[in-house]
Parts: sequence; structure tokens; C-alpha cells
Amino acid sequence: MRRFLSTLFVISCSLHVFSQTLVASYHPGVTSEGAIYYLPKTALRITVQVERSSFTPGEFCKYAERYLRMKDVITEPAINYSIITIQQEPVAVADTSKCYAIKFDARTSACNVRLSADGILLGINTDEKIAAPWSSAVNQKKNGRKELINPRSYLSEEILAAGSTAKMAELIAQEIYEIRESRNLLTRGQADYMPKDGEQLRLMLNKLEEQNLALTSLFTGVTVSDTTEYTFTITPNKDIENQILFRLSDKLGIVDADDLAGVPYYINIENLKTVPPVEVIDPKKKQKQANGVYVNIPGKLRSTISNVQGMMVSNEFPAGQFGNVELLSGALFNKRYTTHLQLHPISGAVEKLQADQPK
Repeated sequence: MRRFLSTLFVISCSLHVFSQTLVASYHPGVTSEGAIYYLPKTALRITVQVERSSFTPGEFCKYAERYLRMKDVITEPAINYSIITIQQEPVAVADTSKCYAIKFDARTSACNVRLSADGILLGINTDEKIAAPWSSAVNQKKNGRKELINPRSYLSEEILAAGSTAKMAELIAQEIYEIRESRNLLTRGQADYMPKDGEQLRLMLNKLEEQNLALTSLFTGVTVSDTTEYTFTITPNKDIENQILFRLSDKLGIVDADDLAGVPYYINIENLKTVPPVEVIDPKKKQKQANGVYVNIPGKLRSTISNVQGMMVSNEFPAGQFGNVELLSGALFNKRYTTHLQLHPISGAVEKLQADQPK
């Protein structure tokens, strides 16, 4: 028996098994020729962007108040983590409880079956593009940090030759005051050498401000920030109430859900019950196999992420696992005309159902 679960494929119309398209639940040991497919259920991919801020005190921080009249300058290094954004998006995973087999012969039009890489039915007789694959693993991605200017590149020979740290700090402070005075004279139009046009003035002011900030950082210190993206995936099959998704520590960043060093962030998932339940059939009673193609009638879920301070983000998404399954009659795929079926790649609901009359 052939199983078509690993890659996208097109099934040949030359199979000769039955006189019409037949779809039935697949069970191990059942032999057939055709396509075995899954319907999708919705998983949530949650992306958390965390900023890491690292503060390094200035080399001359203890002289900041004496020479620059700056009070309460931080003198100890520090690291702090904070959340910038939390985003949720739905992704499709194969629902192995909804596995079906298509059997057909040359007298049916249901012969061009398109599946995703993990066997989810995407359409029949359609050229719809397949959704991009995704990884279900928890991962992290770091973004590069901005390159900082080295303030020592602005130190004069006199400053570098100073005999003590205190003298260096005094000379740097004098340089800072001179830069600020030059900037003020330019903005007032009182400089000895004024620029010829506005663009030249802007460039000169920007350069002076760059020097001012670089030299001042030798007293006030520097904060460097970079971001890391963490991805979590959850596939709910029922309501979830106050489940810890992750914890965040101000000093350690994202930590495990059971690590008490961090503050918990909770996820709640609610089945909104937008689709009425179907009648439960006694599995002991033998059911007649029906002809056609099974599709999802998706329900809807609401996912909310919060912490002790309140809600952070809340979204609603279609969810095949919280809905029903409906049979499209096999008569739709009669050879007299070609039926095009296109399913939503995440919910498994019908997006397009169109029959072309024969020419």
C-alpha cells in the first residue's frame, strides 16, 4: 500500500479500483490505491521579543558631580530584561484523528490531489500555492546590536598625557564645555566661521553632538541594548486555563516555566463554541462508507496571554479541532465536469468550490 504523507504530490488519474470516488476513515491494514490525507487543526505560534539592556558605568563616573555638576550618576554595572512585544499567529498541524483515504479511477475528476508536506489536504484540481513550512520547536533568534562610537577616539594628546585620572576627567570636562559652547554659537549664528548653507550647518551640529555624547558617556556610562525573539507553540485540544507559558526574570531573561526566578506569563485558550456539536454515533454500529471528500467546518478559539498586571494580548482564530467535519458528495467529482476544491491551509474549511462544464 502506498502512503502519500511526506511531500506534495499529484496522483495519476490512471488508477483503476472503484467506479467512483470513495472516501473512508483510514485504519492500519486497509489496502487501497489513492491518497491518504489529514485535515488540519490549529496550533498557536507565539513570538516573544525580549530586550536585554546592559549598563556599563563611565570610566570617570565618580568625577561627574565635581566637573559636570551631574548628580546620582550610576556607578555599578547592571543588566535588565524586558518584553517589547508578544505576537500570536495560527499555524496548521495535521490532525491524526481526522485521517481519510481517497480511492478513485479514471472515471472520476478527483484525481489531482494536493497535500502539504505533512499530509494535510489543500485542494483537488487546484494550483493553489502551499503554505510555507514552519518549525514547531521552541527557538530563539538574536538581532544584532548597534555599533557604539569609542569616546577615546575624541581624546586629545594633552588629555591622554595627563598624569592622573582626576586630571584626565578635568580636561575632558573642559572639552565637553567647549563643544557645547561651539554648538550654541552655531545655533545663534555667532560663530567665527559660519557654514555656507543649511546642510553644512546640520552636518556640523550633528558632529558636535556626537562628540558631546561620546565624551559625556565617559562620566554617565553607556547602555547597550539588543533583542532576542523566542518562539513557543501550543496545540490546544481543549480549553486551557492559566497555564504558565514562560517566566521572565529581570536579571536572567526568559527562563523555564517552573523556574521561580522569573515572573509567570499565563496563556488561556477558550473554545468559543461557534459551531453546534454533532450527534455522537455509536462506534459499535457499523456505518456505511460514504462517497466524497471530508472537509472541516472550523470553530473558533480565543487565546489570551497575561501576567500578574493584566492582559498582554488577546486574539481569536479559526480552529478545526473545535468544529465539525462535513462530507462533500462524491457526485461533485463526476467525470462529466471538473470540480475545483480549494481548502483554507490553516482551518481546512472550503475556500473555493467550482465546477467547470466540459468543452
